[in-house]
Amino acid sequence: MNQHADIQQARLKIGHSACPHDCPSTCALDVELLSDNRIGRIHGDRKNSYTAGVICAKVARYADRIHHPDRLLKPLVRSGAKGEGAWKEASWDAALDLVAEKFVAAEEKYGSETVWPYFYAGTMGLVQRDGIERLRHAKKYSGFFSSICTNLAWTGWYMGAGALHGSDPREMAKSDCVVIWGTNAVATQVNVMTHAVKARKERGAKIVVIDIYDNATMRQADMGLILKPGTDGALACAVMHVLFRDGLADWSYLERYTDDPHGLEAHLKDRTPEWASAITGLSVQEIEAFAELVGMTERTFFRLGYGFARQRNGSVNMHAALSVAAVTGCWQYEGGGAFHTNSGIFKLDKGLLEGTKLRDPAIRYLDHSRIGPVLMGHDDALYGGPPVTALLIQNTNPVNVAPEQRLVVKGFMRDDLFTCVHEQFMTDTAKLADVVLPATMFLEHDDIYRGGGNQHINLGPKLIDPPEGPRTNHFVIEELAKRLGVADRPGFGMTEREHIDLMLDRRGLGDFASLKEAKWLDVQPEFETAHFLKGFGHPDGKFRFKPHWVGGAAPGKPPRNMGVAFGPYDQLPEFPDHVDLIEVADAEHPFRLATSPARSFLNSSFAETQSSRTKEGGRPELLVHPDDAAALGIASGDRVEIGNARGEVVLHAKLFAGLNRGVVIAEGLWPNDAHERGEGINVLTGADAPAPYGGAAVHDNKVWLRPA
Repeated sequence: MNQHADIQQARLKIGHSACPHDCPSTCALDVELLSDNRIGRIHGDRKNSYTAGVICAKVARYADRIHHPDRLLKPLVRSGAKGEGAWKEASWDAALDLVAEKFVAAEEKYGSETVWPYFYAGTMGLVQRDGIERLRHAKKYSGFFSSICTNLAWTGWYMGAGALHGSDPREMAKSDCVVIWGTNAVATQVNVMTHAVKARKERGAKIVVIDIYDNATMRQADMGLILKPGTDGALACAVMHVLFRDGLADWSYLERYTDDPHGLEAHLKDRTPEWASAITGLSVQEIEAFAELVGMTERTFFRLGYGFARQRNGSVNMHAALSVAAVTGCWQYEGGGAFHTNSGIFKLDKGLLEGTKLRDPAIRYLDHSRIGPVLMGHDDALYGGPPVTALLIQNTNPVNVAPEQRLVVKGFMRDDLFTCVHEQFMTDTAKLADVVLPATMFLEHDDIYRGGGNQHINLGPKLIDPPEGPRTNHFVIEELAKRLGVADRPGFGMTEREHIDLMLDRRGLGDFASLKEAKWLDVQPEFETAHFLKGFGHPDGKFRFKPHWVGGAAPGKPPRNMGVAFGPYDQLPEFPDHVDLIEVADAEHPFRLATSPARSFLNSSFAETQSSRTKEGGRPELLVHPDDAAALGIASGDRVEIGNARGEVVLHAKLFAGLNRGVVIAEGLWPNDAHERGEGINVLTGADAPAPYGGAAVHDNKVWLRPA
């Protein structure tokens, strides 16, 4: 940077915030404020010990998004047929009056459960994201079983550890071996790499990456293991077999901290590297080398991601991978142990924000991963209640991101369904709505965030004024409450800052003003707690090699009206294992498809910016092994069609040798209209609820492949 640039940088006004997007990093941000309503670049805060000055490129160029010419700025009411794209502008009062009128009419016809407020993680801010629950409970609208992101992974972790926390993720920098398992961290949580690379530079640590293709993270690895989708449990079992076989298991740790190590050893006798090689596609030598590395390295840190759990056997895979850390005993050492999420440490009381005391336990819940079957009235999705005839959608784009897209679209196109979408852009979901309301972005309102991938509670105060027109999620919920007759209930009538003050005060963490001064709060538990050296989270304090898959405590357990468990839960294994609950390739569907994240998108966010689209190649592509392509007569750049019983999609082939034969990868959630036929990749993903507690197995699809 030259002297002139240094002077310009010094003159910039800098505001402090937190990234609101659905990423475990929840980065602390420094924002260049160019005026009262305009920003420049965004930078990672160097003083935050986890962010450490590093953020992803897509958030760094957030000005492209917040000042995008296609932002929604006026309330719109549909004036033509659904999906036709004909709209008329309306005032905020008129639009909200119409929404309330339609909700009341739907309720009068079918009862309150016919209305389904539907939301997710377009913002991770607690006030703007979760306030919709307060309206739901006050009005006795259908409940929301939140399953799409975390259920498979969290269930597997919890079955072993009994609590949702782990080793301090900053300890990766103090490790001698960092195992990044099932997450493309360079693309999805860049700060993992910050600390892993620091360990390599300062300590000579080895970085191991386990994934299904040679992605950007694997290209930074000292040891890269490319396995077949859904086979992580087999790898973990073979590694533990070697640890027991070669005397690398820490028996003093196992006897003190685990439930049945002798039973596990006996169970793994025939889970040899040869057995796992046939399942995973890895060589025996690769499995042996990995097992020896983690067995000989006390300070091994297992960083377990979400991606490898998004299979129908995902909970089993997570539990098996986590079990390796218990066999080595690496939990005992700083820079060792395992980490997936710290979601259990924050303990902010959202009771008033979400209106939990207003909840009627008799009201049914609906599975948000199964919005397609729900809207199409499938008996196994409605749980005996009325059809859903009214939707309020915030912070999510189900017509693009939800499984079984054709069912979802067909449901949204129903003439008897009224849909209000509160959004920032005209998304695939907004296009099928009856009313579209313009929403603010994170720098235009107050909120509070907690970092599941680290240990910080961050404040995101309003830094700039929004354009004329957009309103906050909180505003919409409050205004609808007034029109629907529940504004007098507890939790309503409060400002965002008042809700934040209350949550912080109840936790003994000050208030909005003190957090604004501090910027963030570090609530990391002390070493012995984080490493479970005082015992794991189960009542007996033991790590469970023999999980109680059904009936015990779990973070994503379904409400009673949804049943005991989902899927073939009776087939879940007694000990860590490989179970073929996945969509195994067959003669008609010889390929396995994973819908992996793209570096420049985040779910369906950022796909509206030209800079992100350009960096992702400008069009949806399918990674195909060159030998598979040659066998099918496919050349690089060719139009190809992939499909299964749910439908078919056209993409362009990109020949790529960094995956196993029989595996194809579609990176990124491109908007539906970026695809040739106007249908996106989730046409091919299934909406069945995996065992034991549901989720979305979006990386678990058998497909056929042919030239288009």
